[in-house]
Amino acid sequence: MVKVNEKAPDFCLKNQNNEDVCLKDFKGKWTILYFYPKDNTPGCSLEARNFSQSANDFEKQNAKIIGISPDSTSSHKNFEDKHSLSINLLSDPDHIILEKYGVWKPKKMYGREFMGVIRSTFLINPEGNIAHIWPKVKVAGHINDVMNRLKENQK
Repeated sequence: MVKVNEKAPDFCLKNQNNEDVCLKDFKGKWTILYFYPKDNTPGCSLEARNFSQSANDFEKQNAKIIGISPDSTSSHKNFEDKHSLSINLLSDPDHIILEKYGVWKPKKMYGREFMGVIRSTFLINPEGNIAHIWPKVKVAGHINDVMNRLKENQK
């Protein structure tokens, strides 16, 4: 996994509207980059709705929110429509960016091991460096933690 104070790995991926979204597009802004396992699952839906509902508050803090999962752009579009989401959802089906950030790892469920996304969030400063990392995120209360840390880092 990347470390705090390191340069955030750059990327350009397609969003739910099939548009290219690149990290460099957000230079000069704070970026909340969150990785999640799968569209339309309970935890991922709650997290995406929470980030969408708080998007304006983050915008007031000069921060943009980006979600990345291995799901397709069409899956992201359905996810956006179903939950009235207002954030960029990027598709990384080949796990290239997931691996660069160190969030594509072995997981276990019901005694079965498989590769998957470890729910994680990265706060990236306006210069493009990692300011904070939340590994193995629990959705409840996460938005408040991110906002508080953002404000702390902006002081």
